[in-house]
Amino acid sequence: MRVLIIEDDPELGPVLTTGLRDAGFAADLAPTLADADLKLAVNTYDCVVADRMVPDGDALALLGALRARGSTLPVLLLTARDSIDDRVAGFEHGADDYLVKPFAFAELAARVRTLCRRGQPSRPPLLRTSDLELDLPRRRVRRAGTLLSLTAKEFAVLEVLMLRVGEVVTRTELIERCWDESSEPMSNVVDVLIGQLRRRLGEPRLIETVRGAGYRLAAPEADG
Repeated sequence: MRVLIIEDDPELGPVLTTGLRDAGFAADLAPTLADADLKLAVNTYDCVVADRMVPDGDALALLGALRARGSTLPVLLLTARDSIDDRVAGFEHGADDYLVKPFAFAELAARVRTLCRRGQPSRPPLLRTSDLELDLPRRRVRRAGTLLSLTAKEFAVLEVLMLRVGEVVTRTELIERCWDESSEPMSNVVDVLIGQLRRRLGEPRLIETVRGAGYRLAAPEADG
């Protein structure tokens, strides 16, 4: 899940970005509305976390423009303004959630995760294929009943593959869904992580390489 953070505070912005990455999100940081608008035009996001006031204006202006274009991208507003009028203004402009500073990061991460899920097609909490099980709410993976220890990025890649079991997922798609602008798209970052993930999952190998195309999580063989 990829998140855009609009925050100009030189301390809070990087803290939010690092924290969300550590929580398993791909996160990009925009210090201004102009920068955010550019990133929204070239990247696909699952959620926006926006400080109300940044140097070039009020995030409500960007939010209003998004809704006017018909975008349903979930938006969570961060602000020190805690009056009822301020909250109402946020919701009237199309905000999906509102969090007043200061806040607990765990609460922010939980709210962002909920908003990301809301914007995606309905899916079961447990994904299963062969003897592999991925528990989305608990962020746990088991194979043949054994609990596996995966990094946040490994979990994110496995989730994408399991949602499209039997289909080829390109390296570009994995980068767009699981990485952010801190990653070098032309590097072998995907290949390295797939190798790590294969070792975590063990044998028999479930992730296939489709030469010249990408990767595929093998679908279980049909009975009979």
